[in-house]
Amino acid sequence: MNAYLGRAPVALAVAALAVTLTACGATDGSGDSGDSNAAVRIGLLLPENETARYEKFDKPLMEKKVALLTLGKGKVLYANAAGDAARQSAQADAMIKDKVDVLVIDAVDSKAIAGAVTKAKAAGIAVVAYDRLAEGPIDAYTSFDNEDVGRVQGKALLDALGDKARTGKIVMMNGAVTDPNAASFKSGARSVLDGKVNVGKEYDTVEWKPENATANMTAALSALGKDKIVGVYSANDGMAGGIITALKAAGVTPLPPVTGQDAELAGVRRIVAGEQFMTVYKPYAREAEAAAELAVLLAQGEKIDGIINQVVSSPTTKRIPAVLIPGVPVTREDIRTTVVLDGVYTAEEICTDSLRAACDEIGLK
Repeated sequence: MNAYLGRAPVALAVAALAVTLTACGATDGSGDSGDSNAAVRIGLLLPENETARYEKFDKPLMEKKVALLTLGKGKVLYANAAGDAARQSAQADAMIKDKVDVLVIDAVDSKAIAGAVTKAKAAGIAVVAYDRLAEGPIDAYTSFDNEDVGRVQGKALLDALGDKARTGKIVMMNGAVTDPNAASFKSGARSVLDGKVNVGKEYDTVEWKPENATANMTAALSALGKDKIVGVYSANDGMAGGIITALKAAGVTPLPPVTGQDAELAGVRRIVAGEQFMTVYKPYAREAEAAAELAVLLAQGEKIDGIINQVVSSPTTKRIPAVLIPGVPVTREDIRTTVVLDGVYTAEEICTDSLRAACDEIGLK
């Protein structure tokens, strides 16, 4: 679990970040920016492609920001591990051999990647941990405030349960134990829920896979009884979909409130339909841009102090400079003012023919 040792307002960090990069000459196209526009090569390693966000948001957003900061001279070399930790280590080794300037790693397994991080450092390559705090000698980290995300989920579930919080049982569907974020989400949710709800069953879901969440939920229904489950804590939207599949298959009606995270399109549509209660929207543009800015500055040998807003520690490395970003709760009433307003999805993308009446009901047109 991350130890948050220092904190400053995110807005100040973003402003400082812009000032720092302007001083480096990388944010506008005028004048001679010197070494700041060198053709930096950044290796981007993402963990899997089952979660829609990585290919749809993180990769293109980071490529766009690197191009902007380097006036088109920077290059992002990309690899996706498809959930395989050994493959990701091999991908990192290949990029180290190829002598990239910086590695940005969203680890499949935070412990398993530590060897590759150590190799990178030995080769003089800086490493930015992205979204998940990898172990090893990390230079910088950017993610969302993961314990706060868990607190947001827990509070939303508690609010949705109301008086039912004490009358039945909830199921906790946590993420994979190989992902340190999962422990932080769980800790944040538990800090809100403990003592206020009865947890009937709790699972750590292998590889975050929706089908594993379906199997776990089916087991929970069998053990607890479908009439006894009043709510489900799901750590992300993909698993929420699997959970709802199991609930429907068991004939549970009405569906209990189910949480989520990532504001995936399928999850947002389920919220509109009234099947999923909420999700946590994480502004991926801010996270990806922060990673790109950290990577470019490190590649150019510049200081990153001006954009840091927290300091964190992993099991192997203390006081890692970090940029952490808060998440935003989204229910039916908030879709228009969050993911639609920010341009993540259009109302047309969300409102399929079968959802037209539901969209009209919440003013999503």
